[in-house]
Amino acid sequence: MNEPTSIGVVADYNLLERLEPAGPGDLYRARDTRRGRTVIVRLLPPVSQSEEQTLLRQAHSLGTLSHQNAITIYQSGIQDGRIYVAFEHVKGRSLRAEMAGRQMNARRAVELAIGMADAVAEAHALGFLHSGLSPDAIAVTEKGHSKIAASHLGTTFGVVSGGDDLRLIDYESPEETRGGPADERSDVYSIGAVLYEMLTTRRPVPRGAAAPGAVNRMVSKELDDVVLKAVAPNPERRYQSGAELAAALRAVVPGLQLPDVPPMIDDSAPAASGISRVGVFALAILIALAAAAWWLTRS
Repeated sequence: MNEPTSIGVVADYNLLERLEPAGPGDLYRARDTRRGRTVIVRLLPPVSQSEEQTLLRQAHSLGTLSHQNAITIYQSGIQDGRIYVAFEHVKGRSLRAEMAGRQMNARRAVELAIGMADAVAEAHALGFLHSGLSPDAIAVTEKGHSKIAASHLGTTFGVVSGGDDLRLIDYESPEETRGGPADERSDVYSIGAVLYEMLTTRRPVPRGAAAPGAVNRMVSKELDDVVLKAVAPNPERRYQSGAELAAALRAVVPGLQLPDVPPMIDDSAPAASGISRVGVFALAILIALAAAAWWLTRS
């Protein structure tokens, strides 16, 4: 099939198709003319010079994150007074579509959650929080791997999935919902909340959730304990890092029924350290990564 005619050029990228933005600015499927690969390009609206430099610094910093479960930023810069970000084109669909409103196989759900926890732990190690995980902002690749955006999306700019009323705030930790500061444990809660929904089709109650096994008979007592600790209302009672959560989830995998699809690759991520809160506005740029690289794209 012939490649569509270019509808514009940004840096080294021929813009081929305009996509539904689901975030600020304009979103395109594009061709990297230097490396011969398909990418996604986000063009942000014009901003002030000081905001421009902040956004570029954040994008360059996030470009250092390299993990199989995180969407990769390839390049960022300025063209015609607008910031652009080129990032990985992921073939697959959203986790929301993968869930399809049903209880998932417990082992399959845990394997997806391990990928999320590994990627978040890697982001934590670089000093970033995510603060935007939800089934609508997580991709499931054609090979069955979970992929998350490079860093936090900022719930102020919450993405609404096409046709759904579910916002990112549904998966915020209790402390974030109260307007308190977020840290590594807040991301742990969000991963736990997503896993809870994969297992039960429900989101946990912030004041204390019932065990997933009360709804899904495939959930073992050991997995119940892990999930409930991840979504504990008090952050002091949760796993203290993404790496710690990933290790706990791996420990329960052998006792779970095999899913109908191959398990994900078992990659460990380094323990988190040195977390610093990233400006919400600066990271609005990464809404593109959560909304564009999978179910809104076309191969």
